[in-house]
Amino acid sequence: MRPAPADDHPDLTAFIRANLPLAEIPSIPGIRLHTATPKSGLYRLAMADGSDLMPPYWAYPWAGGAVLARYLLDQPQEVAGKRVVDLGTGSGLVAIMAMKCAAAHVLAVDIDAKAIAAARLNAAANGVSIDVRLGDIVDGAPPAADVILAGDVFYDEALAERVLPFLRRCRTAGLDVLIGDPGRAPLPTGSLLPIADYAVADFGGARGSPTATSAVFRLR
Repeated sequence: MRPAPADDHPDLTAFIRANLPLAEIPSIPGIRLHTATPKSGLYRLAMADGSDLMPPYWAYPWAGGAVLARYLLDQPQEVAGKRVVDLGTGSGLVAIMAMKCAAAHVLAVDIDAKAIAAARLNAAANGVSIDVRLGDIVDGAPPAADVILAGDVFYDEALAERVLPFLRRCRTAGLDVLIGDPGRAPLPTGSLLPIADYAVADFGGARGSPTATSAVFRLR
């Protein structure tokens, strides 16, 4: 069965608006995201949807996405005028930055309906329009695009084993593949060319943790 589109969850959109205030993103000027706080009550969403036990990656900008967004801010030519897919969009941060850098079209993809709803709201809050798709595309053919942006997709060994072959198929098909990651263990460093690094906060980590250096890589 196909997942229900995020548009079928008006209560979810209202919940995000009411409980996740817009917040500035340090080191990424000009972008605000609906971001969870200790008072957001995300547990209420989990209780309302017992089938959804996924962590709320969409509620925070994580280090891999943050470093990709920061890189695009400095190097907008990487996406300007190009068709872009943001894989595992989460909050939509990277997709939003790509549109702000004059991408021709951005498709934000995620398997979590909550992420799709958040990405839509965040895009609107930042004055850009992105297309969104709810679903898992990594077992399929490369999308019709010029660039794949993949932030924080190597946080889990099992996921990494699925994502890397997909990204390699995309690269073989002629797509440029840019990956953002703070250096988690499953990152396939032997297949990657580091091109930039920045100090960005990992909002999904412990409160008050020091800013860590995260890197942007190009798939060889």
